[in-house]
Formats: sequence, structure tokens, C-alpha cells
Amino acid sequence: MPDSMSMFRLMGLPDFQQGDDLAQKIIDTFISQKQRLMAGDILVIAHKVVSKSEGACAYLDDVTPSKEAIELAKTVNKDPRKVEVILSQSSRVVRAMKRPDQDEGVLIAEHKHGYICANAAVDESNADHPGQLILLPEDPDKSAREICLALEKHFGCELGVIISDTFGRPWRLGQTNVAIGLANVPGVMHMLGEEDAFGRPLSVTAPAFADELAAASGLLMEKSAKSPVIVFRGLDWPRTDSSSKDLMRAHNEDLFR
Repeated sequence: MPDSMSMFRLMGLPDFQQGDDLAQKIIDTFISQKQRLMAGDILVIAHKVVSKSEGACAYLDDVTPSKEAIELAKTVNKDPRKVEVILSQSSRVVRAMKRPDQDEGVLIAEHKHGYICANAAVDESNADHPGQLILLPEDPDKSAREICLALEKHFGCELGVIISDTFGRPWRLGQTNVAIGLANVPGVMHMLGEEDAFGRPLSVTAPAFADELAAASGLLMEKSAKSPVIVFRGLDWPRTDSSSKDLMRAHNEDLFR
């Protein structure tokens, strides 16, 4: 790895609506600021602008809750219509609970893409309209690849794209950004067979490279600053045919399932 790198947020991006060409909007913003992407740059893009552009949203007024959603909503004191949307995005509910000191409880679910997260990643923050819920993109890896190809074609260099979302973490407070879509960027750097600083061989070390970048992007990706695109420059990384599934632990290795 190099001794240093830089990261910056792309300011001046517009609000995004269904049908917008996200890659072209990024290109236009770079052009307007007389900047360009360089070979080896990695962009971390908040999934919400991807989801909005692709129309991955739901509207409470259009939802009729099922009996299951109504019963589950009583447990966690949520709008049963929102619970119905959460269920539609989930393959299973892992945990539903509400502490006495909470106004609204929590639903931990396994998203249909395989992620374990609160509310199956269904979110209301930074929604454009009351009653709008933002979902994950239908295929985050495909979205990342399409954006990356368009940027590479315009700027004439090899790039990487990570689509991120904000997840909580078991046993630790607070949230951090994680990678949910990848293009060219390795999810995990396998270091088996390499040596540590004292010459000892590494047998299990495998940094989650894409998650590390996604987490770092959160330092500049403020929810109130409209800065959904963060650019990392100066890293040395191997271009790979990657997928966000590279970061998911196999079910037979999951000790907590």
C-alpha cells in the first residue's frame, strides 16, 4: 500500500429523481468544476441516490398491510404499512423487539439480497416526500458496474465503484457505512501466505477492503450535506471481477444463525 491517499466529496450534485442518469450527473458535476477522475480512483456512492434514480422506492399510501404485518407492527410500534414494505424486502425476520424506554422498536431482518440489517434497509431519511420509503437497488452490483462503465468511458481510465449503505453492528453501538454493491473493487483482500512485520506467515488475515473504504466515506458523507459521492485517490488495489456477495459469510460458517 502507498504511504498516503486522499479522499474528497463531490459537491454540487443535484437532488435525484426516478429516471435520472446518475453517472451522467456525476460527469456533468466534474465538468462544471473543471475536475476529472484519474486512473485508480474509487468512488463510494450512497445507495439512496442510486435507489432514487432507479425508482427503488415505496409509498405508504399505496400499501395495504397484511395480517402478519399488522401483528408484527404491534410488537414494535411501527406503522403496519412500513412493516409490510419491510417484509416485502425480507427473506426472514431475525428479531423483533421494543424496549420499554423506546417509542418505536426494531426489526432485524435478512434482506432478500442476504444482508442482515435493521428494517431490511427500508429507510425514510432523505426521502423527498412524506410517506416515501427508500429501498435498496434491485441489483446493487449491476448498478455499480453500469455506473463504473459509463464513468470509465467518459474519463478514459480504469476506476472502481462501491455502493454503500449504513448498517448497525452486533455488540457495538453506532452505525457505519458498508459496501452493498461493487464494480472492479475487491471486497476482501486475501493475505494468506504473506508475512507480518516480524516475518510470521499470515494464515487468516483478510481485510474487508471495500467495507473499509465504505466506512471511511462516512467521515465526509454527511446526511445533511447532500454529498453522496466520495472519491478515494492514491490507493494501490487489484482490479477484480467483484461482487458484494464476496463479503457475505457462507451459511455453514455462520456461528450465530
